[in-house]
Amino acid sequence: MEDTATVSGRTRVRVLLPLPLAGAYDYAVPAPMAARPGAFVSVPLNQREVIGVVWDPPAEPDPNPVPDRRLRPISHLLPAPPMAESLRRFVDWVSAYTLSPPGAVLRMAMSVPAALEPPTPQAGWVLAPPGGNSRPRITPERQRVLDAMQPGEVHAGAPLAERAGVSLGVLRGMAENGLIRPALLPHRSRFARPDPAHPGPALGGTQAEVGAALRAKVAARAFGVTLLTGVTGSGKTEVYLDAVAECLRPRDGKPGRQALVLLPEIALSAQWLDRFRARFGVAPALWHSEVTSRTRRDTWRAVAEGEAPVVVGARSALFLPFPDLGLVVVDEEHETAFKQEDGVVYHARDMAVVRARLSGAACVLVSATPSLESLTNVETGRYDALHLPERHGGATLPAVEVIDLRRTPPERGRFLSPPLVDAVTATIGRGEQAMLFLNRRGYAPLTLCRHCGHRMRCPNCTAWLVEHRAKRLLQCHHCGHAEPPPAECPECGTEHSLTAVGPGVERVLEEATALWPEARRLVMASDTLPGPAAAAEAARAIQDREVDLIIGTQIVAKGWHFPHLTLVGVVDADLGLAGGDLRAAERTVQLLHQVAGRAGRAEAPGRVLLQSFSPEHPVMRALVSGDLEAFMQEEAAMRRPGHWPPFGRLAALIVSSEEEREADRTARDLGLAAPGGEGVQVLGPAPAPLALLRGRHRRRLLLKTRRDIAVQPILRDWLARVPVPNHVRVQVDVDPVGFL
Repeated sequence: MEDTATVSGRTRVRVLLPLPLAGAYDYAVPAPMAARPGAFVSVPLNQREVIGVVWDPPAEPDPNPVPDRRLRPISHLLPAPPMAESLRRFVDWVSAYTLSPPGAVLRMAMSVPAALEPPTPQAGWVLAPPGGNSRPRITPERQRVLDAMQPGEVHAGAPLAERAGVSLGVLRGMAENGLIRPALLPHRSRFARPDPAHPGPALGGTQAEVGAALRAKVAARAFGVTLLTGVTGSGKTEVYLDAVAECLRPRDGKPGRQALVLLPEIALSAQWLDRFRARFGVAPALWHSEVTSRTRRDTWRAVAEGEAPVVVGARSALFLPFPDLGLVVVDEEHETAFKQEDGVVYHARDMAVVRARLSGAACVLVSATPSLESLTNVETGRYDALHLPERHGGATLPAVEVIDLRRTPPERGRFLSPPLVDAVTATIGRGEQAMLFLNRRGYAPLTLCRHCGHRMRCPNCTAWLVEHRAKRLLQCHHCGHAEPPPAECPECGTEHSLTAVGPGVERVLEEATALWPEARRLVMASDTLPGPAAAAEAARAIQDREVDLIIGTQIVAKGWHFPHLTLVGVVDADLGLAGGDLRAAERTVQLLHQVAGRAGRAEAPGRVLLQSFSPEHPVMRALVSGDLEAFMQEEAAMRRPGHWPPFGRLAALIVSSEEEREADRTARDLGLAAPGGEGVQVLGPAPAPLALLRGRHRRRLLLKTRRDIAVQPILRDWLARVPVPNHVRVQVDVDPVGFL
């Protein structure tokens, strides 16, 4: 009864919690608290306290609201900047588009709860005012401390002791003797403000024209999307950094705005940061999985308070609490790494456009090999386009040739053909650098028994175990399962009968070691470069010519600038063309063109050799001719009649369960309830290509519609008609980019 009395008559608000719930809950606001939309609050939920956000009132009132007397009160407000309206609208938009609970999306925007409390004040030391009759003895150590301190300035203890060359005990002794006294350090922003006027690389010719056009779009302080394309090495990064500078500049009496740059691979940030420092004099704020929890807390808070003017990060940076976002850049916009496959399933490129629209910001999509989706949006007038047709500084594009493996195959047991071996030998002999590219980690993708044909497979996934010989492990690249190679075949028991089939980068390294024993070699793959620091060190070694031969996976394909690299050899150019993926050819031409673009970026001309069993394939012809525009037009012509993306819409339902029978039953029920009608088609159910993943059996259904038909209402109605058991999961993937 006491609760009812204390709540009655008070203001009612909706609070969205970062939990996978259907929507916001009603709470009472006790007087004199003022809980406006966007405020972070602590509220009771069952028997615990949960932090949530005061949400906007619904468009239509609830016809059956909870009576006032039953509302529980908000416990307290948190001392954090409120969530901006643009971010609240973005959370709602992503939730509605992806059919995810709004609280699940909010959780991504509240990923650092510790940042909701202000940082704890840090103690330091300040010179004590002169006074007293006795003067403490001044030793040489104490004198060095006094010399290192400025009157009235608070100094942090550890840096002060290090600067003076003393221990912290000396500082404590000085405090006891009245020479210094403790004081709180003033708050200083962790992030230096980039200077838009800092002298950076000069833009010339077409770069200057494109840069001016892009600056004008940012200066307008209005939403618009621009696709910035250009050949590899044309200076796209320098041009869009000029747009970042424009975003930071005050204009018409208004302060500068914040900018966000999304990168698909955080390893790219190594050289990217060098370019940023060259342009602005300082580093930006970083946001990715490798930063420490303390840095994440400080960054989140600084972004919310407007003290982090520029953030560069992975796709999750889209959900940071920018109060005044003025520019969103998506570098390598075609990359599938921007697709989030777990939890809330979304494509960061597409959501970046939405975030910019809701913030009244400019959006720039950048790529040397843009996606067909973005090209189509340019063609239909939804996006503007700017193009850089030439490499910067007079460098020329590399010559691309195909080595027909049917005519010049490698020696038995080898994977590098004689023409490629001769080219690498000549390149290293001239003192230049070469690269061998194979988009496959490990030593070999398959291990089988020579006696009975048994293949080593993952117990949790429909996948072969990849041999990592250096680690003496067989590993699944989907779930992480690993086991040592057995001494005998698990099926027939024959000893020493297991053999590696096919190459990975470790096997290419083994062959390269035998062919060029004196060459200095470096493997660049996600498991050999575990983070940005390792990637930065690898880039430094290559730039300083401490490496002759680079062997890498797709991590080497994008964003790197290696001026002494003149030869790129692709070990298996056909690799991405296998399977029935809708975008297989598009992805392969994008990847191989990006790899080819690493060659000849300075004075020396570059050369690219593609090993292929299908030199007549349209992908190979496009790479040799350099006419990617014609290739994309052919791709569009093939997809348009069947209403395949981007000329139609797709949404996948992935049914999974630890019990295969339950997955089949639910998938069958969904298939029987499948929607129909003009322009609507459902394919499946069928086992997913990865029919077993992380111990769960998976079945897929694919909804395909015309471009003018929204899939979300159809999906909501479809799912509402089929009961799903608790132990069965149905994941919705709107606009899928992969079909595994």
